[in-house]
Amino acid sequence: MQPTEGFSVQRRALDVEDYIDIVRRHKGWIFGPFLFTLVASVVGVYLYPDTYVSEGVIKIVPQQVPQNMVQPAVNSEMSDRIFAMAQSIESRTVLTSIINTFGLYKKETSRMPIEDVIEQIMKKAIVITPVASMGGTGRQVPAFTVQFSYEDRHLAQRVVEDLVSKFIDEYNSNSSNQSVLSTQFFKDQADNARKELDEIENKLTEFKVKNNGRLPDQIETNRQQLNTLQTNATFYSGSFDRANAEKIQLESQLSIYKDRLAVLTKESQETTTASPLKTQARIDADHEVEAMQNQLRELKQVYQDTFPDVVLAKSRLASAQKKRDDLIKSEEEARKANPAKLTNPQAQRELLDLNERIRQTQSLIEAKQIEIDGFSKDLKRSNDLINQYQARIATIPLGTKEYDDLERDRDMAKQKYEEMDAKLAHAQTAADMESRQQGETLAILDAASLPTQVAEPKRPLVISLGAAFGLLLGIVIAGAREMKDTSLKNLKDVRAYTQMAILGSIPLLENDFVVRRRRRLAWLGWTTACLAAVVVVSGSIVYYYSSKQ
Repeated sequence: MQPTEGFSVQRRALDVEDYIDIVRRHKGWIFGPFLFTLVASVVGVYLYPDTYVSEGVIKIVPQQVPQNMVQPAVNSEMSDRIFAMAQSIESRTVLTSIINTFGLYKKETSRMPIEDVIEQIMKKAIVITPVASMGGTGRQVPAFTVQFSYEDRHLAQRVVEDLVSKFIDEYNSNSSNQSVLSTQFFKDQADNARKELDEIENKLTEFKVKNNGRLPDQIETNRQQLNTLQTNATFYSGSFDRANAEKIQLESQLSIYKDRLAVLTKESQETTTASPLKTQARIDADHEVEAMQNQLRELKQVYQDTFPDVVLAKSRLASAQKKRDDLIKSEEEARKANPAKLTNPQAQRELLDLNERIRQTQSLIEAKQIEIDGFSKDLKRSNDLINQYQARIATIPLGTKEYDDLERDRDMAKQKYEEMDAKLAHAQTAADMESRQQGETLAILDAASLPTQVAEPKRPLVISLGAAFGLLLGIVIAGAREMKDTSLKNLKDVRAYTQMAILGSIPLLENDFVVRRRRRLAWLGWTTACLAAVVVVSGSIVYYYSSKQ
């Protein structure tokens, strides 16, 4: 019974019996894909070549000398260095050498370029995995594994051994090269810094020599020296004035002595005895009065009458005059009491005494002149030096900026040189540590393993997935055929779609011969398919195990 064309009816909900009927009607479409994918999975997985994975573990031996005492020349993270070494080892040149050495991928290299074999096959077969430390940050790598997948487990082991050896050689070479390059780099930098420092120091030395005494850091010394020179000039000036005054006084006294000598000479030549000769005491009193008068005359030429020295000199002159007058009075009284006359020998002794005093005074005047000349020279030299130091102090600000710039450049160059020299010393120590094998090194923790288990393909998993996929495919096909078939299959469909009461049903009567024949053909076909599947599966399994022998 077919539905009317253009008339759509909503399908009724299916129950368990309906699903059982669907499986019964489409059992061939469900079992067929399942059998096909199962056979295909088994055949494919057993014909696919085995892949073995050999693994070696490389241990990272820490630096033997404490890092707080000697910093290593290589300060990058180990994970980064492993990645860099892996890039070098997985280069085309290295992998080509390994392929040619061990005769790998003969089939692949015969049908495709070796560059494609390396990029598409071999690099994927090499796996380098860092082993993170327990409780670490993930960048602390105590060890790492090197794996290689290949059909021949012995060749896989040999390739891993070669890769591990290349890793260790590459690490040692990189560490040594980096130590040497670091040392050479810091040596060049230290040499350049030293050369720059020498140039700046030479410029600074030339500036100091050229501007000696006018340097900014000598300003205090110049001022102190200037103050000392000014004090000395004041002393020399005062000493010069005093010596000059004393010389004038001595010259006045010499003039007095000469005048007195002339008088005595004249008196000694007179033959008259009417008047007696002056006594020595009176002569001394006259000289003292004359000296006081000369001194007062000189002071009045310089100072006023109210000046203390002038007043003092007047009082001394008055005292000397009074003393002379008293002496004259006493002599007159003595002459009246004893009118004895002075004799010529007495006058001669006075003349000799005056001549001796004149010579002494002349000697003192000459000494004072020498002293005055010395003070004059010292005063002139002090004034010249004062002018020189004043000129230095005046010109110091002109060179201050250039001098400060040179000193700043010198300090910066010195600091740079000291830093480079310290880094060079550290680099040399680190290089010596590397040469003594005391730095961080690589060591084989686990040698390359000889695999015994097949890594790929995972046959049980592949066969299970193939069978599940075939079963799912059969169910999908059966569902699609059921959805496409719109015929009424049973009484439930008739009642649901016709809405009529069913009083009875007439079963479909078929020829028994035709039914039995169809069943035989079905059993024959499925039996043949199953036998063929068993044969194919068995053959692939037998081929697999026979090829492994």
